[in-house]
Amino acid sequence: MAFGFYSLLEAGLLIINAIAVLHEERFLSKVGWGSDQSTGGFGEEPGMKTQLINLIKSIRTVMRVPLIFINAVTIVLKLVFG
Repeated sequence: MAFGFYSLLEAGLLIINAIAVLHEERFLSKVGWGSDQSTGGFGEEPGMKTQLINLIKSIRTVMRVPLIFINAVTIVLKLVFG
């Protein structure tokens, strides 16, 4: 099996799916990445942890509905083309 552009897109889709299903109270708060840990002061540069927390929240909010369709298309392509 060759590593191609479709495999790269599929790996990205799997990573986005993994981020989208993270539960904030069950998992993220236990490891210290809940929404209450991301508060910073006014005028301060957000750190790496805060930026990652915001990225996770954004992916969970924005990509919820499009992921359903993208996953459906990926499943159909896998069924048709193997």
